[in-house]
Amino acid sequence: MTRSAAAPAATARYAVAPGALPLLGHALPLAKRPQQFLTQLPRYGDLVEVRLGLRRAVMVCDPGLIRQVLLDARLYDKGGPLFDKAEELVGAGLFAATWQPHRRQRRMMQPGFHRSRMPGYATIMGEEIEAQLASWTPGERRDVRHEMHVVTLRIAARTMFSNPISSHASDEVQECMPIINRGVYKRMVAPTSLLEKLPTRENREFALAHERMRKVVDETVVQYRAAGIDHGDLMSILINAVDDETGEGLSEYEIHQQVMTLLAGGMETTANAICSTLHMISGHPDVERRLQEELDAVLAGRSPTFEDIPRLPYLSRVVYETLRVRPPVWLLTRLTTADAELGGHRLPKGTIVLLSPYLLHHNEELFTDSERFDPDRWLPERADDVTEAAMQPFIMGNRKCIGDKFALTEATLLIATIISRWSLRMVPGARIENLPEATLGPGPMPMRLARRAPAPAPAADAPASHGATGCPFHVGDA
Repeated sequence: MTRSAAAPAATARYAVAPGALPLLGHALPLAKRPQQFLTQLPRYGDLVEVRLGLRRAVMVCDPGLIRQVLLDARLYDKGGPLFDKAEELVGAGLFAATWQPHRRQRRMMQPGFHRSRMPGYATIMGEEIEAQLASWTPGERRDVRHEMHVVTLRIAARTMFSNPISSHASDEVQECMPIINRGVYKRMVAPTSLLEKLPTRENREFALAHERMRKVVDETVVQYRAAGIDHGDLMSILINAVDDETGEGLSEYEIHQQVMTLLAGGMETTANAICSTLHMISGHPDVERRLQEELDAVLAGRSPTFEDIPRLPYLSRVVYETLRVRPPVWLLTRLTTADAELGGHRLPKGTIVLLSPYLLHHNEELFTDSERFDPDRWLPERADDVTEAAMQPFIMGNRKCIGDKFALTEATLLIATIISRWSLRMVPGARIENLPEATLGPGPMPMRLARRAPAPAPAADAPASHGATGCPFHVGDA
């Protein structure tokens, strides 16, 4: 299935990507067809130099070299154009923080994502899922992308705050986040920062959305602090967190940054992963049939619970294969903090290093028939030879997503609930496009809803699944 690539060659192949334009560099293909551009780079070398305007960057294509970068977070620290622009949204929160503050912040936030909290979060998730799907009626047309972004936002808000945020705040976040997400990516690949200062409608919308988000979060934090009540939720954890090494808590500004980080990450990346999975299921009737059989056998018509998750191995493989084909976190940047040597090549201090899970996951030398959607490639007997570094939906090392268990729970419960009750089909003539944004996800998904009745429960001794899997699942690069 794959070529083993655990260790990089002593001297990697170094090349310069063709097609750079004066002043613009590779800005046009990165803006217009980024995925296609990235997947061509491994044919040139293991390390491929690209140009972001006048800035030199090095794309790491070899999984062994990628592992080396990700496991040395001090030398290859957060930085570069993606994180410079992301900081406009979330500040130096967990997502964009450099090595030292990230280490402190992660220690203080980790209790909020301990496994013991997942059953409680799952209860909230189930309530919001039921509320969202209650209005669905057979035969109607729904934009499923919008539906999933709404429900993941509500889940993020309720697990952040013990009571749902106001409808005004919820509406503001839903409207502003897509605008900001698109704007961050476009600013990342722009050949010059002067473009974002032009008085265009797009720039005005980005600035306004950013300001609206700042006000909504600030107002919510102030109101919550004034109440002075420990609700046992994520906000209370942030307010009461104390660093064991220093005895200090998070400042007001730091709390603001983490709220922005968690709301953005909880809504955007998870929603995109769920949307892509639902789209892949709808386009593969054989996968949908097997998934329905598993859900009917395990759930027998009831709603899924946290305890059901380990009993849904085929669903786990379906989600994991979607993350290979369409990883929400598809492009990352790092910055060398000192002179480095990677694959036998010198990278001076301050070099922009690019990493792309999408590039890895679509490399035919790493994944046979990489464009084919095949959940069973993650059966244990087939997946054993897949090096961890070749499958990087959401990054290894100390930046592994802090909310991996949360995301697994949310995605599994949402998809299980929908597929056990509904069959979704794209409206004829509608086309799905992967949007070139800071996170990868589909555009609008107009789908027709068809109600399905669960099959009768199988006999007690009948198999309830199609095998086991140990696939990890985590969303984000934190």
